[in-house]
Amino acid sequence: MSQPLTVDCPTCGAPVEWKTENLNRPFCSDRCKLIDLGAWAAEEHKIPVAPDAEDELFSEDLPQRH
Repeated sequence: MSQPLTVDCPTCGAPVEWKTENLNRPFCSDRCKLIDLGAWAAEEHKIPVAPDAEDELFSEDLPQRH
C-alpha cells in the first residue's frame, strides 16, 4: 500500500491528507477554509491580469460611444 498524498494547508501550512473523506481539503480545518474565504472577500488574494484586460473582456457588451 502506498503512502497517502499529503499537501500543506494553504492557510497554516499543516500537513493534510488528500482523501475524499476530508471535506475541508486542501485545508486542514473548517477554520482555515473560512480564513481563506475571508481573505478572498477582502480582496487580499487576487488573480493577476493585464490592466486593460477587463476593458477588452466587456467592451463588446456595451453600446458604442459617439
